[in-house]
Amino acid sequence: MVWNVHGFRAGAKPMAAAVTDAAPDLLLLNETRYLGFHLRRFARRAGLEGASGTGLWRPIPNAVLARSPWRVVDAGKTTFRRSRKTLRRGILLTIVGRAGTRLSAGAVHLGLSGEERTEHAWELTDLLAGREPVVLGGDLNEGPEEPAARWMAARFWDAARDAGRTFPAWEPRARIDYLFVSEGVRVERAWVGGDRFARLSDHLPVLADLEVEG
Repeated sequence: MVWNVHGFRAGAKPMAAAVTDAAPDLLLLNETRYLGFHLRRFARRAGLEGASGTGLWRPIPNAVLARSPWRVVDAGKTTFRRSRKTLRRGILLTIVGRAGTRLSAGAVHLGLSGEERTEHAWELTDLLAGREPVVLGGDLNEGPEEPAARWMAARFWDAARDAGRTFPAWEPRARIDYLFVSEGVRVERAWVGGDRFARLSDHLPVLADLEVEG
């Protein structure tokens, strides 16, 4: 599940309840706020554990959370180069595993500048090279026909290509939230969260059933 949670403005309790009902094994989050207090409260209520890019040093408000028996076994954040005075952007990249199975899972959020998004997409694919199998999700802030999204879709499978629009949640007109997977990950189906999620954030989540090939 990939979700921009809009700073948990709707509250940790109802948002955690919605995620609990959806029961994802892996949750990739954007806009979790910078210090991590709201994220920790949400994760505890949802019964999830993982890693985030929050904190006092060069924070990026992305997170990767997992449900047992899956767990995050390693994590690191990478901030992208800034070409102007824009918000810091980056990726939280983790290794997630269970019973001998390992995959790279990343949560990314690109910016509002189209030129910078494209440059960051180049950085991102360089960073992910050789890390297969990969699951990557996040808010790219652009539609599928724009440069950064096309660059990513040319190098990974756009798992939710036909799932539907995600933004704004109450009247979706654009697909700007994505789930990409590499070789070694099979997409069984993908869909966009419904009305319940529209009351909780300005983005609808992207959900998918995936199988990590052995």
